[in-house]
Order: sequence, then C-alpha cells, then structure tokens
Amino acid sequence: MNGDIVLPELPQVPITLEGSSVLHQMFRFDWAAWKKLPAAERAAIASEFSEILGRWEAGSAEGHPNQSALFSQIGHKGDLTLIHFRESLEELNRAELELAQSGIYPYLQVTSSYLSVVELGLYESSEKIYSELAAAGLEPGTPEWNAGIKEKTARTFASLASRLYPSIPPAKYLCFYPMDRKRGEQVNWYAEPMGDRRAMMHEHGLIGRRYADSVRQIITGSIGLDDWEWGVDLFAEDPVVFKKLIYEMRFDKVSAVYASFGQFFLSVRVPAANASQWFEGTLA
Repeated sequence: MNGDIVLPELPQVPITLEGSSVLHQMFRFDWAAWKKLPAAERAAIASEFSEILGRWEAGSAEGHPNQSALFSQIGHKGDLTLIHFRESLEELNRAELELAQSGIYPYLQVTSSYLSVVELGLYESSEKIYSELAAAGLEPGTPEWNAGIKEKTARTFASLASRLYPSIPPAKYLCFYPMDRKRGEQVNWYAEPMGDRRAMMHEHGLIGRRYADSVRQIITGSIGLDDWEWGVDLFAEDPVVFKKLIYEMRFDKVSAVYASFGQFFLSVRVPAANASQWFEGTLA
C-alpha cells in the first residue's frame, strides 16, 4: 500500500557499552642480571617496586577503581603478568611510563602485551532499540540516530557502571586469553543475521552464569586496538574451574563453530605486600 511506512534496513552491529581501558603486560625476568646485584641494591629496587604496586593496587580514592595487579606466570611463556585497569588510554600510558622509569624495569623483558577496553554487548536489546529509532523516522548512522542510541542506553550504562569500571577481583588465580570470531569463506560469524547471533550468544552466556559463584569473568574488546578481537580474564580461587568452564563452552555453537583462540596465560596473584619475596625467590 502506498501509505505504508518503509523502515530502513536495520544495522547488524550490536550496540556495545565501553568502560575501563585495560593493558596486560607479560614479562620474562632477568634472574641472571638480578642475582649479580648486591643484596642491599636488590632490596632497595624491590622495595621501590612494591611501593608503586601498592599504590596501583589501592586505586583511586574517588571515582573508578583504576587499579593494577601483579601475577606470577606458570609455564614457559614468561615470569610476570601486570594488568592495569584505568579510565583512559592516557592513564594506561602513564602507568607504562612510571614502570619504565622504575629501578625494576631493566630486569623486565617484555614478552607480550594486550590492549583493550571493558566491553558489554547489548545483543538482547539492540534490535529493539534499532526498531524504535527507525519507527521514529531516524536514519541509521545520522547524528540523530547516534544521539537516540546514547539516550536509550544511558540508563543501562549507569546501572552497569560497576561492571564497566570493575575492581580487579582479589582471587588467587588468573587465566587470560585473546580470541576472535571466525570470518572465513565457509564460516563467518559476521555474516550471520543479528537474531541468530543473539540466540547463540544467549546460549553461550547461560554456561558462564552456571559458573558465576566460582569464576569472575571480565570481557574486553580489542577490535582496532590489538591483534585479536576480544580479551578474556577469568579470576578464581581454584584453577581447575578454568578448565571445566572453557571445556564446557567448547560444546556450544559460538565456540565450537565460530571461535578462534590465542595463547592462554595462567598466573597466580602476587600482592604488593609479597612482591619483595617474589624477587628473592622466597614467596611461599
């Protein structure tokens, strides 16, 4: 009918909310050079680093947490992992520079790093929001459309502030890995309709919720920021739960068909109060 309103084609990109900027730094420690230093010099350098780490652990007195945490890597990929959560990339860069100017830095050999931002995908509500904006006569991609999305997600953003700007969980163990969604000729996540992807992500999320009492998961987005598309941090008191969670997820369609995984890094927490013991090899 001539009077029918023809709605524009809706975007296939889910709305995402972004929060803390996150940097993972992985290092190998130069034990040979370190042990050549006099004991008093080693102690002074370790004490300086412990003070820096203590400030970073405490985070901001006001506003977002802005914390860092140190972990001792298990396995051949390195010795230490530092993770930093900050309000901006500039804040991350300041943390990098402070570390680079510290006495411990000459003994840290970078093996890897990963830059990303905390990301929450709104698969469940994206289609509804897009439809409402289109019904109101707004065109996708216009300033008015973008303003409408911002307005409709403002309440959700505020309600999820603690997840978008999280404190670093105090758990003993950390498992970190990067991942992609496949986009090859035969299997392409990005070519699937929004509704199909939403349904698969819902199924995927149900598995994670079953482990919510034993694992804290923080997903960060890195498209355009690093070589992979997402980073995953899992925090737990029992490292075996990482195996159980990830193994179970391999059986759902999102992981079994569409996921590619990078290296896995498993580490154990080193609080600032115990950092000096780590550098002396006496950490229990």
